[in-house]
Amino acid sequence: MLVQIPDSFNTSKPCMITATSSGSRGVYGAISVGEWGLKRGCAVAYTDKGTGAAPHDLDTDTVPLVDGTRASRSAAGSNAQFAARPGNLSLADFTAQAPHRQAFKHAHSQRNPEKDWGKFTLQAIEFGIWAINDRFGVVAGNGVRQRTMGKDKILVIASSVSNGGGAAVAAAEQDTTGLIDGVAVGEPNLNLPANAGVIVRRGNTAVSASGRVLYDYITTANLLQLCASQAVALVNAPAFATNQFYANRCQTLADNNVVAGTTTADQAASALEQLHAAGWEPESDALHPSLSVFDTAASISVTYANSYARASVTDRLCGYSFATTLADFKPAAIAPAVLASMFSTGNGVPPTSTVQLINDRDIQHGPFLNGQSVSASSNRTDVNFDGARCLRNLLSGSDSQALALQAGVAQTLRSGNLRGKPALIVHGRSDGLLPVNHTSRPYLGFNRQQEGGTSKLSYIEVENAQHFDAFIGAVSGYSNRYVPLHLYLIRALDAVYDNLTSGKPLPPSQVVRTIPRGGATNTTTAPTLLPANVPPIEASPAVGNQIVVSSGTVQVPD
Repeated sequence: MLVQIPDSFNTSKPCMITATSSGSRGVYGAISVGEWGLKRGCAVAYTDKGTGAAPHDLDTDTVPLVDGTRASRSAAGSNAQFAARPGNLSLADFTAQAPHRQAFKHAHSQRNPEKDWGKFTLQAIEFGIWAINDRFGVVAGNGVRQRTMGKDKILVIASSVSNGGGAAVAAAEQDTTGLIDGVAVGEPNLNLPANAGVIVRRGNTAVSASGRVLYDYITTANLLQLCASQAVALVNAPAFATNQFYANRCQTLADNNVVAGTTTADQAASALEQLHAAGWEPESDALHPSLSVFDTAASISVTYANSYARASVTDRLCGYSFATTLADFKPAAIAPAVLASMFSTGNGVPPTSTVQLINDRDIQHGPFLNGQSVSASSNRTDVNFDGARCLRNLLSGSDSQALALQAGVAQTLRSGNLRGKPALIVHGRSDGLLPVNHTSRPYLGFNRQQEGGTSKLSYIEVENAQHFDAFIGAVSGYSNRYVPLHLYLIRALDAVYDNLTSGKPLPPSQVVRTIPRGGATNTTTAPTLLPANVPPIEASPAVGNQIVVSSGTVQVPD
């Protein structure tokens, strides 16, 4: 945990926001959210929520410390930010058999930290209250600082994005002591129970799939997205390129009756249509090629499979491991300078820095870079179809690893009860990683089921916004197509703060109709972002923009 208290902190109007790390990052992973708090004069309470960017390097047996430096596992002791534990093999025996591997906190802690993301966020708030009083509390006659500002005096907004946003929602649900006053989150990861009974409609049609858990839809993407990225309809999408390995995945999918068609074009069109049927909106289509290039679905599937199943790094679940690779695509020792910097620059879910996904079951090469590897079942370089299928099958399998994973997923489900706290969720309609049909849309209905008329949750769906604002200006084709969702999180924080401090009503649920900047699609630049491109969240949205919840149905306008 980490707390920042700005010099502008106002003890007469004390406030704090949470900034639980996004993705699988370390404690600094939501510092872009913390910025809002610092500028407001609010303290910011961070937590890594049991994830982290720096690995345990098994070759050198060194681990990260909480301050970002590294030490040997034996010297670190309880000061280690993360140290892997063995499975059936000792770490030494495993490293002798499979050298150059890394263990990561989210994947390999064997604790399924996601089940405690809400708890960890609440603990960060408690730490923040302590830190505020440690600095500003009245000093008693014995020289000891007193706790003179408690939860009743400090305004607290739970916030963050993606996994951190999901953690903030979980914290609000679990807040039985009134630590949290309001919630403002962006693109949250929210797992709903299978029997939630919420129907999502867009326009006049019920969406084909909604409310599925992350592991369900991310392993679906891991099977289909590489093939779908080759669809002719996506030829102008960011990072589109014909890729023989992805075409090979299409053929293997066809051989296994997962997609239809005899040509790559037909197979890719079939895969894209299956993603639509699985809950992805057409607005996400243009994102599939770039998400494929970054190996997004595979990296998340592998990390969460290990986490949910509480697998050890020595288990190599579904034949995957993590290691640096060189020009020969085989595991190699990681450079000390890279290892030293990962605490601050890594994302905690390989591929990250130079660490890659390894297919330890490549039948031709032995352990090999996942994207270049050969599947045993197909004898093709199809980006490890066997591994992707194995990960997918864990969701419904009956062996010990599958049952452990299913139990882990069940521990992460949300309750839907925000305890009457004023709350705003913002999410991009084009999100290709956490589709709105499986996250924010059904959660809105689920919350209304649980809280009824006492619910103070509003959902803001932003057109032309997607999950990775960092790609805008970095990946060709993003700047002209997508607006930054983070701007709307800032506006949501403003709205919740104003509601809590002055009673200004929260805006109702709505779709915000943004306007892409346009310009050339093959560059990282675009015309200047103007207010007209990113209109405000309306206090009274037009009827055609209103999102309405009624009798378990969430009605979203086209």
